[in-house]
Amino acid sequence: MEQLSHIFSIGHGSKDIKELILELQSFDIEFLVDIRSKPYSKFYTHFNQGFLKYSVEEYHIKYGYMGDLLGGLPLDRTCYTDGKVDYNKLKNREFFIEGLKRLQNANSKGFNVCILCSESNPKECHRAKLIGVELQKMGIELRHIIGIEKEKTQNQVIFELTNGDGLNTIFGEEHFTSRKNTSNKIWNSTQLGYMAPQNNLSLQS
Repeated sequence: MEQLSHIFSIGHGSKDIKELILELQSFDIEFLVDIRSKPYSKFYTHFNQGFLKYSVEEYHIKYGYMGDLLGGLPLDRTCYTDGKVDYNKLKNREFFIEGLKRLQNANSKGFNVCILCSESNPKECHRAKLIGVELQKMGIELRHIIGIEKEKTQNQVIFELTNGDGLNTIFGEEHFTSRKNTSNKIWNSTQLGYMAPQNNLSLQS
């Protein structure tokens, strides 16, 4: 069977910036794509957008922002069910599909890309529960970086999430949502005091 092409994922969690960069370097990452809906951290300010971009680019890793397309807290209120982000709805939105196409385009060009979110454990993040699932349908494997030269495959993470059942059960395909009620976190980006940089990685579809 032909080997799947791949994209990496990583979560910054409570790491320091050097630790994150060392993990990225251990997998020869060329492009870091920030998919956080809100690209800043209240407790770990070294992962605020501006400082993160400056830090990784010092080590010749290009930074781009796609949280407006692939973020886990979309502004589109129709993506929510009972206050939680409904990934079954989100996956069909045009903006999300466009984000996937840009990743697919980068992958087809042979770029070594890693998407970044905040949760260090991939099974707690939409990058595994949503993006990884949809990329796999496109023939792209999401490989989750969990340390220096350490990773988990998308299938391993889904196995953990479903207690070994996998996506397809007797009840149909597993239906994931966000872990927490996020209805009170829908925000207006114009009130955040930052401007997300334009995508400069030539990831356009």
